[in-house]
Amino acid sequence: MRIALHTKVRADRVAEYDAAHREVPAELTAAIRAAGATSWTIWRSGTDLFHVLECEDYARMLAELDELPVNIAWQARMAELLDVVHDYSAGGADAGLPVVWELP
Repeated sequence: MRIALHTKVRADRVAEYDAAHREVPAELTAAIRAAGATSWTIWRSGTDLFHVLECEDYARMLAELDELPVNIAWQARMAELLDVVHDYSAGGADAGLPVVWELP
């Protein structure tokens, strides 16, 4: 399944957010893959962040990551940098952005 998400980074923390993503812990990327993600890309336009990820089951992936210490630490770090933090785990797979159009 493909999921699109939207978040916002704090205007005064953009450089720090970008730097953090140049150093995502290998343990975290391994955990994300083990939880079923096959790809995850984040684009930034100003302070708007757009994520597209592909995974087997988004709700299951979030549940598997939820209790992992490396993910808990990463989420705490991101909470300091993000202006708008969505609890995507609350909506599971339905929490992503709705598809409006796709190239046929």
